[in-house]
Amino acid sequence: MESQTLKQRFRDDDPRITTTTNDKDNNKNEKNRTSRREKRMGMAKRGLRSLAVAVSLPLSLTLLNIYLFGSGHGYGALPKPFWFPPLWLIHITCMASSFLMGLSAWLVWAEGGFHARPRALSLFMAQLGLSLAWLPIVFWVGASWVGLVVRLAVFGALVGCSRDFREVNPIAGDLVKPCLAWAAFLAIVNLKLVFL
Repeated sequence: MESQTLKQRFRDDDPRITTTTNDKDNNKNEKNRTSRREKRMGMAKRGLRSLAVAVSLPLSLTLLNIYLFGSGHGYGALPKPFWFPPLWLIHITCMASSFLMGLSAWLVWAEGGFHARPRALSLFMAQLGLSLAWLPIVFWVGASWVGLVVRLAVFGALVGCSRDFREVNPIAGDLVKPCLAWAAFLAIVNLKLVFL
């Protein structure tokens, strides 16, 4: 029986055949895969930390601003049209706007957009500062005219952010759009407050 004496031929990539050189190559490949996996995990952890900072910083500043100046002593007593939002809705929507702006700024930062477009960072910081200034100006001090100017400046900064962010990351530019709508609505509310 000749079939019993025939040797079976194996392919080079058959896992049943192991040689010392294949073992060394396999160990190197495994070490490379492990080091690449560890590098990716490290990058993901740094990315999550930076995302947490980018979102929580504007959000916590907005919360602090609401806590300190958001009582709106005179806002509740004013005779307002039916479409005026209640104060709690203004606060919640301002927090949502801060969250979206922090997220969009992080998306731009993650793609290196603030290095390529330093104006985008200036516009982001300007809209954040002006948004934080609007609440005490209108609800605490009661200076509606100044608040209207500030709100229009916020709208202008958001338009600039939207353009610059969209050129770096289209999703980041789209995230600014609800903030633009909210800023426009607050400008209309503020205009109506001027004439009350």
